[in-house]
Amino acid sequence: MRYTSKILSTIVAFLLSVSIVNAQKSLTLGSEAPMLGQSVEDVNGRSVSLSQISQQNGLLVIFSCNTCPQVSRWEDRMKSIANTARLNNVGMIALNPNERIRERGESISDMKRRSTKQLYNFTYALDKDHKIADAFGATKTPEVFLFDSEMKLVYKGSIDDNAFRPSEVKNNYLEDALEALAGGSTINIKKTEPEGCSIKRIE
Repeated sequence: MRYTSKILSTIVAFLLSVSIVNAQKSLTLGSEAPMLGQSVEDVNGRSVSLSQISQQNGLLVIFSCNTCPQVSRWEDRMKSIANTARLNNVGMIALNPNERIRERGESISDMKRRSTKQLYNFTYALDKDHKIADAFGATKTPEVFLFDSEMKLVYKGSIDDNAFRPSEVKNNYLEDALEALAGGSTINIKKTEPEGCSIKRIE
């Protein structure tokens, strides 16, 4: 009986590990944006979807949160990026997928306070049960996914190459990708490694 129980525990652990790996398999370049019709609640109490946020030249999705130090370091640049996206007719949304610590600084009330305090100029919404993060295969906050007008993935990864010192940034990956996308030119760097905190998924 004890042996059977051990086997069952091993099988369950294996299935859970497979589920987590599948959930975190990241979208490949050229993939179509998933879950475009999924409704999410933003900090203003609106129900919005990715398709509603998208604009003429595309859609920018950033997985973000309230409690990650890396997000804090990039926060001002996220507001600058929102302006660049707006000027280039690209919709932008930040999604908070940290379900496991939702009541420890990541609730919708916490998000509202954060958005107000930091003067967010972009849509900040709750990714309940990290459904969209799972569909995208996102693993970090912040992590960026940029789609073109046909909702095909053209850039993913990090915002730039220096979270700690904005004045020492050498490669503005996301800004450059946005401007190239809107201008119809080639995005030179299409993929980088995201840097930040792991998404706090429910077990």
